Amino acid sequence: MNNHAPQINQPLPHFSLPAVLPDGSETVLSNENFAGRVLVLFVYPKDATSGCTIEVCGFRDLYAEFEKLNVAVVGLSRDGIGAHKKFIENQNLPFALLADKEQTLLKSWNLISQGTMYGKPVTKVSRDTLVVDVSGIVRHILTKISPIGHAQEVLELVRALK
Repeated sequence: MNNHAPQINQPLPHFSLPAVLPDGSETVLSNENFAGRVLVLFVYPKDATSGCTIEVCGFRDLYAEFEKLNVAVVGLSRDGIGAHKKFIENQNLPFALLADKEQTLLKSWNLISQGTMYGKPVTKVSRDTLVVDVSGIVRHILTKISPIGHAQEVLELVRALK
């Protein structure tokens, strides 16, 4: 993949990743799957962790509102298909989760950083959300996100796009 980081008012760089759908089936999703719809692509660090569970459940709980606006909501993390299947099932998620186990897309979009936790070096995934309009243009990039209330904030941004 020869991507660069998404930029405001630029087309979303092409992506194509394995994904788990709400019914537990596996597929590959790319930009083309969302043509003609607003896309909310939220990147989160890890399935089944406290902050990430709060964030995905926020999107789950407001999903009907996103659907009314014809908005596609998709999560992305470096977890694999198996972890995504469990996460979707355990949290009853109505949207797909993209699996970037090799971190190819995450790295090319500058969403991976090195840090420390408990004094040990760790690789961190940024918690970012992209809002892409019906033409495939990135309209919002939210960074340094707090999981609580995030889905509501994104819903307001999407409503303002319409």
